[in-house]
Amino acid sequence: MRTPRRTFAALTAVGAAVALALTGCSDGGSGGGGEGELSGASFTVGSKEFTESHVLAQISMVALENAGADITDQTGISGSATVREALETSEIDLYWDYTGTAWVNILGNTTEDLPEDLYGAVVEADAENGIAWLEPAPFENTYRIATTDEFASENSLTNMTEAAAFINDNSDQSSVCAASEFINRDDGLPGLEEDYGFEFGEVVELDLNLIYTQVGDSCQFGEVFSTDARITSNELTVLEDDADFFVPYAGVATLRQETLDEYPAIAEILDPISAELTNEVMIELNGKVDNDGEDPRDVAEEWLEEQGLLS
Repeated sequence: MRTPRRTFAALTAVGAAVALALTGCSDGGSGGGGEGELSGASFTVGSKEFTESHVLAQISMVALENAGADITDQTGISGSATVREALETSEIDLYWDYTGTAWVNILGNTTEDLPEDLYGAVVEADAENGIAWLEPAPFENTYRIATTDEFASENSLTNMTEAAAFINDNSDQSSVCAASEFINRDDGLPGLEEDYGFEFGEVVELDLNLIYTQVGDSCQFGEVFSTDARITSNELTVLEDDADFFVPYAGVATLRQETLDEYPAIAEILDPISAELTNEVMIELNGKVDNDGEDPRDVAEEWLEEQGLLS
């Protein structure tokens, strides 16, 4: 795999501070400990560094605390490989991941010849590693490439095939803002360029949280997540993945099988919650954090209470 071109932006350090601020209640733990199915149990819940992962972690923490568990907050871990290692080494007990990430980055498969039942294949394969995947939520947070509404309209860009042709003819208008993980993943930038037969003129590496505001300023294109409310608030057009390159990324809570065997109530508590997390719900919850400035834990508590999912 070739080494992508990079421009390291000075804003990266600012992005790290933003990500740290999003960790919410990460001062070491929050108490549950009341009566309930998990009374006396203690868990450490982790997350990746982006908003949706924080929100999902906080939803899990509030629900498990409501069942009597004591929870330690270890959210905001940078990078998929790092948070997965934290789970495997018992630094954390639970976090949310995605089927596409598991299939390619954890289990070492390619983006080609995906199984028809990707979730089932991931569950079966990862069981050999001692990792359990709970029931998948009905939302899919998939990688996409976006540009500004104005740029898309001016250049008649609606999908990646059209974008690839434009980029090949206009290298001086083909920079992309992307986070480090996307730049280096086979199911990210390298595979995308290979599959569509093009190459961005410049890769501007930014903290993920900064990309949405920098498309149109620091670069013409940007990596985005399909359930991110900042797509709308920043007037971005998401380009259709018309060649179906990107792997499905259904959100799922993961934990070690030994933890689930000891505390089967975790699945009984979280599975009904997962069932309510649609694309529309996740966009709304993410927007409350990213656009309205609310704390992820407050967003999680409010939603769970509104849905009647707390006893």
